Amino acid sequence: MSMKRAKTADESRRRAYRRGLLAETVAGWFLRLRGYRILARRARTPFGEIDLVARRRDLLIFVEVKQRRTRDAALHAVTPRQQARIARASLAWLARHPGLADCNYRFDMILVQPYLWPQHVTDAFSAELAGMD
Repeated sequence: MSMKRAKTADESRRRAYRRGLLAETVAGWFLRLRGYRILARRARTPFGEIDLVARRRDLLIFVEVKQRRTRDAALHAVTPRQQARIARASLAWLARHPGLADCNYRFDMILVQPYLWPQHVTDAFSAELAGMD
């Protein structure tokens, strides 16, 4: 790869990373406005990262944030393999937080599109569909 293309690729990755951080920040504030408390952001586990973990009363949500130009593109961006990874990561996160074991939990998505209010897709996928139950 030429030096110019390598620099362009690096810059492209940095821009994508910054857009992702901004989308997660927007999603976090969106959830706070809806009464959720953010427990973790970019929670790292041996199985991967969870974008947001939030709680409202006895409900925990593991949130995947996707920023795309269209709603359909965002919805299709989380493959079954990624769903399984997120489900495994959530179990590892729960194992490290035994005080939350009695909470109900689900897997949600927040779709962030330019110039639009974020969309909250509740119960976007289940651990069962991801091969976890």
